[in-house]
Amino acid sequence: MNWQKEFPAAITVSDAENKIIYMNDKSLQAFANDGGSKLIGSNLFECHSEPSNEKIQEIISGKKPNVYTIEKNRKKKFIYQTPWFEEGEYKGLVELSIEIPFDMPHFVR
Repeated sequence: MNWQKEFPAAITVSDAENKIIYMNDKSLQAFANDGGSKLIGSNLFECHSEPSNEKIQEIISGKKPNVYTIEKNRKKKFIYQTPWFEEGEYKGLVELSIEIPFDMPHFVR
């Protein structure tokens, strides 16, 4: 089962050595101008600015997610960057980038 390949949000995964190990179709498309599939195997810290690298380091050291929204190219996106684990052991980072409507309902349940 490979549900994430065509999932309609960008999924980018790195390992514990900060190497990009997976990009789904949407992620490859989103980063096409930066190299697309050639980014697989590259180090996260070589792909980002110093302020972004500081945030990545905070996520890694704190083992807590970084969550925010952005607007880019007339699209609003929800960004969820988080560590991933196997049996409690830190294995790397996952970034989900999900396009969302500018106006969307919010429910309190």
